[in-house]
Amino acid sequence: MIEPQLLQPIADTIPDGAVIALGGMTLYRRPVGFVRALLAREKPPRDLTLVNFTAGYESDLLVGAGFVATVRSVYFGLEAFGLAPMFTQAAQRGEVTIVEETEASMVMGLRAAMGGVGSLPSRAWIGTDLPRLRPDVKAVTDPYTDEPLMAFPAIHIDYAVLHGLQADRAGNVKLNNNLGIDLELVYVADTVIVTVEEIVDTVEKSVDSTLLPAPGADVIVPAPRGAWPTSCYPLYPVDGVELLRYVDACNAGEFDAYRAR
Repeated sequence: MIEPQLLQPIADTIPDGAVIALGGMTLYRRPVGFVRALLAREKPPRDLTLVNFTAGYESDLLVGAGFVATVRSVYFGLEAFGLAPMFTQAAQRGEVTIVEETEASMVMGLRAAMGGVGSLPSRAWIGTDLPRLRPDVKAVTDPYTDEPLMAFPAIHIDYAVLHGLQADRAGNVKLNNNLGIDLELVYVADTVIVTVEEIVDTVEKSVDSTLLPAPGADVIVPAPRGAWPTSCYPLYPVDGVELLRYVDACNAGEFDAYRAR
């Protein structure tokens, strides 16, 4: 049985230099409450590596606050609301290291970590210039067919942080079906932290949900509206007004004031 814990003390345990993967997909079910707790720390973490299938509002807050040294993501933006302003600014200034990822490289890296091997081969990236940007991705030869392949190194993750709809005290968590790579992160990360809208006696299953069974989560933290202003379907939608307010503040050079609010 997992006892629910308080959010701020959990966020306070993240060390400098940690590799953190944030779950959810684009502007849906992102662990924004956990990010706010990181921002509220008296001594903020530094030199974080963010690993996201898609990075959005929550990750842009961390980049803007100066917590992030390296970004590994297939996409970083605010969907229909435009570019992620603080990431775009930091990238243009060379203030963050960007590790080029595609869907294939991310998936192969996670599968290698799940399999406990150093890398996995794939036909992906052959004939492209991407290997020039990623010297850690090596050209190899299939020992059975002599076919040229690319070997994608395993992706190590210290902490995976997801947001769910419900959790029960047995440790079962209800996610909706915008999963991204949430389930893969559970297998790969050393520690899995899940914030949830509510703690219930029994998690309700439906066609719109996926069950993350116990003991997938190491830590469960109640965080009502913990995905806002991103969506937590079917409980609440994306708050477009708040996202536009964020973009306007960043474009006006008022990120710190927005963060303070």
